[in-house]
Amino acid sequence: MDNFSWTCPFCQRPVTITPQDVNSDDTFLTIDNLDGYRALTCTYIVCPNLECKKFSLSVTLSKAINTHSLERYPWKVGDELKTYQLIPPSSAKPFPTYIPKSILDDYEEACLIRDLSPKAAATLARRCLQGIIRDFWKVKPGRLVDEIEQIKDKVDPLTWQAIDAVRTVGNIGAHMEKDINLIVDVESNEAELLIGLIETLFKDCYIAREQKKSHLTAIVQLGKDKETTKETEQKT
Repeated sequence: MDNFSWTCPFCQRPVTITPQDVNSDDTFLTIDNLDGYRALTCTYIVCPNLECKKFSLSVTLSKAINTHSLERYPWKVGDELKTYQLIPPSSAKPFPTYIPKSILDDYEEACLIRDLSPKAAATLARRCLQGIIRDFWKVKPGRLVDEIEQIKDKVDPLTWQAIDAVRTVGNIGAHMEKDINLIVDVESNEAELLIGLIETLFKDCYIAREQKKSHLTAIVQLGKDKETTKETEQKT
């Protein structure tokens, strides 16, 4: 297997995977059945980042092709049918725990069921969006569409446009004015779009605020340390 680029789902660092970091094995399911022969490929990747070293495990179901060869392995892997991510169980990214737990729980569950039930994932993501707006910007509770309007003068224009753009996306937008917990039909890509917005808001709101706070606190502490050092030197 050749080297390939990969982003670890745990530490989120882009790394280069070498043959020493991955095991991949094919199992062929060749008992006669109505759907045809299948190949099962198990892929086990260990993150080479020494600060991580966690492993990812996935299984891909494909068609199996009989080459009608007399060789030892007369089967080969055909077209991919579906990939199952086992470890970690979803595409949810790790986020700091200073983000409210209820919002993180909804986000993680939305990622977990995104492919199985896009409409349920979108419902959870919409609730996430409303939770962020109410927690971070302290808006007056109401319909989500009205809450989005309330933060128009509290965020930069591009961020607000991105949030507001969700209202134009298919059934998600069509039901912004209804109960936030109402389950509506959406496409998988629409649910993915909404989940991506939640991730962006996590970074631009909570993480950016915490980084700013940490940076300014460090500056304040540096000033205090310098003042203490100066007073000490004056006494001596």
